Amino acid sequence: MSRLMWCVLIAALWMPMLGVAQTPAQAPAGQASAVIPPAKIAWVNLEQAIFTCDEGKAMLAEIQKYIESKNAELDALRKDSESLRNQLNVQGSKLTDEARADLEDQIETKDTALQRFQQDTQKDINGRRDRVTNTIGKRMLPVIEKLAKEKSLSAVVYLNSSRDAWVDPSLNVTEEIVKSYNQTYPAGAAKAPATPAPAKKP
Repeated sequence: MSRLMWCVLIAALWMPMLGVAQTPAQAPAGQASAVIPPAKIAWVNLEQAIFTCDEGKAMLAEIQKYIESKNAELDALRKDSESLRNQLNVQGSKLTDEARADLEDQIETKDTALQRFQQDTQKDINGRRDRVTNTIGKRMLPVIEKLAKEKSLSAVVYLNSSRDAWVDPSLNVTEEIVKSYNQTYPAGAAKAPATPAPAKKP
């Protein structure tokens, strides 16, 4: 075999191999590309849900009672301070320098106590509200997830008035979540009625 014929034979053997190497890999027959279905999204006003569910209403009522009791204490402190101020205005010119200074010190002490009372009470009220929000909020998450799965929702987004200009009311599932939460966690269900004491025999 001549050298020219040998080169032609080698080239003929390499051509099919090069063709296979350069052919892009093809997907197996019948395999279709993944299609992402359209997302279904709903909104929930979480704060509204927390404070309008039965358990939230009960806890909020307890906070309101606490606020009313603290308001009564605050009014008493204010009356004490006003009484001292009136005393200073009426009797100030008749008092000795020492008595007037003592009365002014009492007024300053009352005002300081009043200011601290207001600050401490507001901090306590905020803490109580935060505890209610955190407690019910955590228990509400599984309820939201359950409802989302039942309605085949892709996501449930927290309603935010500063971000959401308008939301279709039919996409707001807050009331449905409240209803589901009330069924899951009935308010007062954990409180068993007190057993009456047996009557004493005469």
